[in-house]
Parts: sequence; structure tokens; C-alpha cells
Amino acid sequence: MHFAGARLDQVSAQLFSDYSRSRLQLWIKSGELRVDGKTLKPRAKLQGGELIEIQAQAESCGEWQAQRIALDIVFEDHHILVINKPAGLVVHPAAGHADGTLLNAILYHAPVLATVPRAGIVHRLDKDTTGLMVVAKNLKAHAHLVDQLQTRSMGREYEAVISGVMTGGGCVDQPIGRHPVHRKKMAVIPTGKPATTHYQVIKRFRQHTHVSLKLETGRTHQIRVHMAYIHYPIVGDATYAGRMKIPGSADPALVGFLRAFKRQALHAKRLQLVHPDTGEQVHWEVPLPADMQTLIGMLDEDLLASD
Repeated sequence: MHFAGARLDQVSAQLFSDYSRSRLQLWIKSGELRVDGKTLKPRAKLQGGELIEIQAQAESCGEWQAQRIALDIVFEDHHILVINKPAGLVVHPAAGHADGTLLNAILYHAPVLATVPRAGIVHRLDKDTTGLMVVAKNLKAHAHLVDQLQTRSMGREYEAVISGVMTGGGCVDQPIGRHPVHRKKMAVIPTGKPATTHYQVIKRFRQHTHVSLKLETGRTHQIRVHMAYIHYPIVGDATYAGRMKIPGSADPALVGFLRAFKRQALHAKRLQLVHPDTGEQVHWEVPLPADMQTLIGMLDEDLLASD
């Protein structure tokens, strides 16, 4: 390869493609990546023939504690870990959730993750959303998975039960950002980041619809915000759904179950990606959790009873 005249950060990204561009930038600035033994700026031009060396140690997630928490592991090898996350499990420690999170659990399961950024977590699910997540077990896998998320090549499919009867599928292409008033909420706002959600009808009920959804982007609360924006909020979503819809003359058991459904009925059912080591397209699929299966079954019975 000939890199004469090229910038150091660009050359480094090609030579050390197992690492993310942001990590290489940090190493250049910190002097852990050197050119002929010297520390240069990321935009420095190379003449050709220089020796580029990295002398860096992987950072440890020392502030996070490993905790023995049960995990539903769908797949694992030396490079990635695929997990079926249950409802109620927070993904990452934050204010109000200092421990007892998925991150604490995976550090106990695979201590090597302490040397990977954010313990290998490259995307998140909300606390009460269930389903598939992939975790990178080394820096090479981390860089590959982050790239797939950024280029939108990772396939993520969800299922949900929403309030209202949809006439057909469609697409919501609206930017999402922090709510201007309620700072803990997200909203469709003109200054938000681009966000695209595709949805299809699986089955219609009297006042609800079972839908499948595909993400192009991965904004915080994206599906929940987009469905509420088009007036089909997800059942059980206390943050975005507003007043609950109860079918008229519905069976008391269904009414009670809907009122007791205290989480968003949203499940990450299918995950597809390019394996960071083999380069093969791989995918996994997990069934709906028991509470959503029960909800759909009761809505189905209600529909039949109304005929």
C-alpha cells in the first residue's frame, strides 16, 4: 500500500481496521500510536516509509462490578454474545440503576469484556423491552458491529401490540430528539436526528393491532415515539401511550389484563448481522415473551367473541 501524502488518522484506520476510528484518534492524541517514535497530530501528512507503532493497553471497566445475574444466552463464541433480554432488566448502569444491570451480568459471565468499551454493548433495549441484543467480546468485533450499526446494515426486527386498528403497513421517517419540555422523554422534533421505522400489520383486533417493525436507525425510544406520533401507541407504554383504550363490552379478564400490563408490549424478535470474524450473514430469532403471547391470545378471543 502507498500512503505518501495521506493523513495519519486515515492511514491508521486502514492499517488497523480491527479498531474503531474514535479509538485510534484517542491513541494518536495520547501518544500511544506513534510515527517513527514521535507523537503527531491526527491530520499530519505522512511522507511514506515511516514506521507506525501502537503501544496501548486496553482500558478496564473498573468502575463497574461483575454481578451474578441469570442470562438467557442465545448464541456465544469467542467474538460475540447474543442475549434474549427479559423485561425489567436495565442495560447499562445510570442514575437510579447503579448496578443489577445487563452490563454487570455480562461482566460476571465473561470477565474479558472488562477490556472492551462499555463491556461490548453496542446497542440497547429499553428496560421494559424484551428480546435480542448482541455484545462484542473483543475490540475487533466491537469495531465491526459499531460499523454495521452506523451503516444501517444490521437488521433488527421487532413485534409489538399497539392501540388502534391499523389499515395497513407504512413507514415513519421523522427526526427524533430530546423533548423540549419533558427532558426524560424523546419526541419528534425538527432539530432531531434522522429516524426511520417501517411497520407491517400481522393481525388486527377490535381496538388493537399486532404489528412487526423494522429499524433503519436506532434512536432512543424510536419505535415508541414513532408509533405514538402516528397515533398508534404501544400497549402498556406509560411514557408515550396516554390513556388506555379498552374494547367496549370486552371480557372483564381482558380489561383486567390490559390495565395490569405495566410495560410496553414491544419485543426485539429477530437480529441479523455479518459475523465480525467469519464475514458470514447470521441471524437469530426468539419467540414473544409469555406476557405478550397471553395478551395476543386474549385479544384474539375477544375478537372471536364479538363476531
